[in-house]
Amino acid sequence: MKTQETRSTVFLFLTSLIWGFSFVAQVVGAEYVRPFTFNGITFLIGTAVLALVMRVSAAKKDVGAACSRPPSYRKKLLVYGLICGGVLFAASNLQQFGVEITASAGKSGFITGLYIILVPIFGVFMKRRAGLFVWIGAVFAVVGMYFLCVKADEGLGGLTAGDLVLFIGAFFWAAHIIVIDRYGPRVDPLHLALAQYLLNGVLCLVCAAALREPFEPAALAAAALPMLYRGVGSIGIAYTLQILGQRHVAPGKAAVIFSLESVFSALGGALLIHELMTGRSYLGCALIFAGILLVQVPARKPV
Repeated sequence: MKTQETRSTVFLFLTSLIWGFSFVAQVVGAEYVRPFTFNGITFLIGTAVLALVMRVSAAKKDVGAACSRPPSYRKKLLVYGLICGGVLFAASNLQQFGVEITASAGKSGFITGLYIILVPIFGVFMKRRAGLFVWIGAVFAVVGMYFLCVKADEGLGGLTAGDLVLFIGAFFWAAHIIVIDRYGPRVDPLHLALAQYLLNGVLCLVCAAALREPFEPAALAAAALPMLYRGVGSIGIAYTLQILGQRHVAPGKAAVIFSLESVFSALGGALLIHELMTGRSYLGCALIFAGILLVQVPARKPV
């Protein structure tokens, strides 16, 4: 069991690393391709990558084809895939629209990282006790978000539409962790990953067509590298590692590891696209990160 937990912890760390640098790919890709088109293509790339891995992997005998399972299993997979895929659809598209508006990998990563705080707060409504540190951490995070997103001379009017979209998206990322924790162990993790990727990719392209997003070959070619990183790395590999990792790691510990995503997003933005932040912005990032860590302090058990 200890070996499984260690391996799962490594999976979640790699997930955070890949996701963090994925914000850079999303910022660059947003310069050429609109959000639904970007996500539709990248999620279908992720679907193809995972399907290929399942086909050629030595673990194929253990995974098995979903169509060979009993009807009850296929029904569960369909229901869970719709739930997890639907939440992922909302989260990923809100994030991409927010990234497009803010054009900042670092800011997008830290605002999205607020989902780590929302997970235990959501637990209150699921009859799970939230300790004092959860509420202190939430205050730190809200204050940090203010410093990160609002300039000193602007007040609350300095909040942009992109900041608000990313913040709303954080609620859906929190919900995604919860539904993966609930439904992931009930079916094969690779089957569930494939189902939610395929659903998300198809829904995104349907929305792109309905909204008549531009589909220009030159723009797609310019965004090819970011879309490949997002599709192969962030979706095909990282989301699958998330589902595999959460099978043997408690949600609280997983949330601590996922908090590193915001650090990697800022690091990637600075190294790869030369993003610069003010001292006020760095203070905001520090407060958000402190809040994220405070939320993970175990609550004292009643005597």
